[in-house]
Amino acid sequence: MNLDSVQYLADTAAVSDSSRAITIGLFSVIIAATLYITVWASRRTHSATDFHSGGRGFSAVQNGFAIAGDYMSAASFLGIAGMIALFGYDGFLYSIGFLVAWLVALLLVAELLRNSGRYTMGDVLSYRMQQRPVRTAAAVSTVTVSIFYLLAQMVGAGALISLLMGIQPGETYLGMSGETAKIVGIVVVGMLMTIYVSFGGMKGTTWVQIIKAIMLMTGAALLVLLTLSIYGFNFGSLMNDAAEASGRGAAFLEPGLRYGVEVPGDALQTMWNKLDLVSLGMALVLGTAGLPHILIRFYTVPDSMTARKSVNWAIGLIGTFYLFTLVLGFGAAAIVGHEAITTQDAAGNAAAPQLAQAVGERFGGEMVGAILLALIASVAFATILSTVAGLVIASSSSLAHDFYNSVLRKGKATDNEEVRVARLSAAGIGLVAVVLAVFAQGLNVAFLVALAFAIAASANLPTILLSLFWKRFNTRGAIAGIYGGLISAVGLVFFSPVVSGSETALIPTMDFAWFPMPNPALFSVPLGLLCAVVGTLTSKEQDFAKFAQLQVRALSGAGAEKASDH
Repeated sequence: MNLDSVQYLADTAAVSDSSRAITIGLFSVIIAATLYITVWASRRTHSATDFHSGGRGFSAVQNGFAIAGDYMSAASFLGIAGMIALFGYDGFLYSIGFLVAWLVALLLVAELLRNSGRYTMGDVLSYRMQQRPVRTAAAVSTVTVSIFYLLAQMVGAGALISLLMGIQPGETYLGMSGETAKIVGIVVVGMLMTIYVSFGGMKGTTWVQIIKAIMLMTGAALLVLLTLSIYGFNFGSLMNDAAEASGRGAAFLEPGLRYGVEVPGDALQTMWNKLDLVSLGMALVLGTAGLPHILIRFYTVPDSMTARKSVNWAIGLIGTFYLFTLVLGFGAAAIVGHEAITTQDAAGNAAAPQLAQAVGERFGGEMVGAILLALIASVAFATILSTVAGLVIASSSSLAHDFYNSVLRKGKATDNEEVRVARLSAAGIGLVAVVLAVFAQGLNVAFLVALAFAIAASANLPTILLSLFWKRFNTRGAIAGIYGGLISAVGLVFFSPVVSGSETALIPTMDFAWFPMPNPALFSVPLGLLCAVVGTLTSKEQDFAKFAQLQVRALSGAGAEKASDH
């Protein structure tokens, strides 16, 4: 098999005008379809319940597909495939961590949270606490996690647009350089996500996510089948070619290429590298159950049993998809090649679309390659749109429901006022995400999501679990836990090699890094938990009767829809 010729095509073939036309046409169809859904949903959004939770009318299957669509983000499709293509075995750790995390969400959070809250995690955290300080902290944490997650989607959008327009370094298209094209892609995604949330609310967002999940599973399955068919469905042969093409041989198929790297003669750095691997795993496994945009999906179903069933559906879809990423990543390494991948995008975010183009060219020439590239890239674009919509509605709902209504208006805001503030918040969050994403384009999107997971695991999950299971837990503990976990996670990353002190850092010209690990969860999760416990024990506040009421609500669902009306 002449894989060198395929690599050459993937590396040197220019994207023709006809290819661009196909891509733009498919993008236009997806955008038109999702905008139609948004308009349809806006006509059926009449109350705060409709806007925040879609009227609680989705079935387990529908919500399962929506959860999968929300969760399988650009980090999954673009970032993880790129990580596997560049680092082999170590890249697949993301897939494993993201999937295992759902066991925590299923067993500890989904059913109890659905029974205990109304729209947001702030409903649960504040139920037996002082409303205003706890809801403020919940809103701050929700927005922070969502912003970091949004950055990943925006960066993925920029890489995708640049690839699809066929813009290589030093080239221009429609008067735009490669960097300008990426920025335009980021702005377009920002505008669309604001429209989806502002007009469609949770109903529109959910249906966009359902359609996107179907498209993503279908597109990924097609690309996996075509890739495996090149190797006669012999995955071992594919892995061998991937290892050979990577230039790293057997090391490509073994741990230690990116995480837990052993540095000869430097035992201290070797230790930090191995601890960073543990830290990454902790963030991935614990983070899902604290992600605000995942937690609010449990409120879109009529009862807790449906919430549990929807998680089961999501696990099946997500597990299947992450097995696909293994083929996509190793396929890109073998067929596209390391050099072509890093030339297009240094972080590897365009590896999956590049694989689609190379496979298509092998089966039917440049036109088939262009069609398959356009198809897979359109699926990736739909993935980005649906995920950012979910993130924005989580943030805007928290700002409107937790902060505006409960804190500023002391629970006296009308439904119309709350929905109006949510729509304005969506526009503001979209603007902030666009501006920040412009400066974060060099980072791998899978890493950015891992950072969001670390913050969620440090700030949100400990306080949620303590609220549900520890009767002594109180207001000071909740506030200390949220802010302690949030500040420790963000602070440690700020003083890590991610931000300064290395060639790949966000600010490569400066060096103020003293924390040696890119992933902070190993320290920030215990710190968040410690802050929550110490805060609780240093306060005399306690309300065992309220805790008993919360337990009854969590186990039975009695009065859940009025969880915030007390």
